[in-house]
Amino acid sequence: MLVPGAELRKRPESQSCSSHKLTGNMKAISNTFRITLTGMLCLAVAMGIGRFAFTPLLPMMMSDGLLNIPGASLLASANYLGYMVGALLCAAQPWLWRRLGRSAPVNGPLMVRAGLLATTLVTLGMALQVPTLWPVLRFAAGLAGAFVMVYTSGWCLSQLAQLDAGALGGVIYAGPGVGIVVSGLAASAMVASGQHSAMGWLAFGLLAAVLTFLIWPLFTPGHEPSQAQDTPTRPAQGAQASSLEIGLCALTYGCSGFGYIITATFLPVIARQALPGSAWLDMFWPTFGAGVVTGALLATRVRIAGDLRLPLAACYGVQAVGVALSIWSPTLWGLALGSLLLGLPFTAVTFFTMQEARRLAPTSAPGMMGLLTGCFGIGQVVGPPLVAWMLSRGASQAAGFHASLEIATAALVLGMVILLSMVRLHPIKHAQM
Repeated sequence: MLVPGAELRKRPESQSCSSHKLTGNMKAISNTFRITLTGMLCLAVAMGIGRFAFTPLLPMMMSDGLLNIPGASLLASANYLGYMVGALLCAAQPWLWRRLGRSAPVNGPLMVRAGLLATTLVTLGMALQVPTLWPVLRFAAGLAGAFVMVYTSGWCLSQLAQLDAGALGGVIYAGPGVGIVVSGLAASAMVASGQHSAMGWLAFGLLAAVLTFLIWPLFTPGHEPSQAQDTPTRPAQGAQASSLEIGLCALTYGCSGFGYIITATFLPVIARQALPGSAWLDMFWPTFGAGVVTGALLATRVRIAGDLRLPLAACYGVQAVGVALSIWSPTLWGLALGSLLLGLPFTAVTFFTMQEARRLAPTSAPGMMGLLTGCFGIGQVVGPPLVAWMLSRGASQAAGFHASLEIATAALVLGMVILLSMVRLHPIKHAQM
């Protein structure tokens, strides 16, 4: 039997619970949005500007008489070498801190802030007409980019996992594509208005400064999610995977780094060689960037609770076709479609691989991410010198580029084959497909 007024007394409690639940949901949504936006902008600065602004500005630097292909290869390799060294330092940081007698983990957000600041400064430094400094500045840009990539990935993916929104991690990897599109369109406008490359570097440095200023209060140092609190969005193994499986994963990621980098570095030059005088020469790079953004967003639709080596293998196959189209069909539509296909899986590969790092080494994910990123960097370092060597031995510039792109295509196919073999030889236990 109900006591008169009991129902009225219960109703405020029910409304209060609903109100608290709604407030909690709104807070979770707000945190998710903040984390994904912050990660995306971080990578837009470090990767889209710090690393890849060089590509659309390369034809301008060559037109200004500041660079030739061997010189461009040197600067590109310096940048990728810096990226590799930075990634390896990230992988070694637990050991380094132990050697220094410090047990506390590195503050990820603080490292990201330092990387963004360094990216801004070295990008502005490229506007100085001091070519002897350029290799050092490009090396520093790569070093900073690796720190931002590794620590942004580790911090954002872990935060999103705690909010049960791990699939949205793919959104942060749209950042490089956004930076590529913006830098590509800006460079095209500067070419049309007759600007010199120094103005391009200055404009991109100022853009990096503005974005860093916006990111600064969002990426708050201090809070580091613990592994114990981290709720994995993928089925994690109880212990670290075997050395063979880790080695094969690293090898495939190295193939990815080598496979895409020749086109990603020399696409505007390849386009000018294949289609001299075309009005669309400067649009292939923004097309690549648009593919990067689209692919990153599509990656959020993939169930990351399953075996990510299967979508990874598909990504390698798509990129192989994109690179090969530059050889099979060096036409307007061939280069446009090739640029799009190369970009679509670009950051999806990174997203899936970083999730694989968390599965392969659940107790030391940042170090594993650094190791894989270092192998990716090795692949990138090898690419530009190969192009310079092929051009010096080829019958023509076109023949040298074609030979380089054929090797790049083969590397991507090799990575795809290894991944498919790993699915069979090293099945994931208890994967929810």
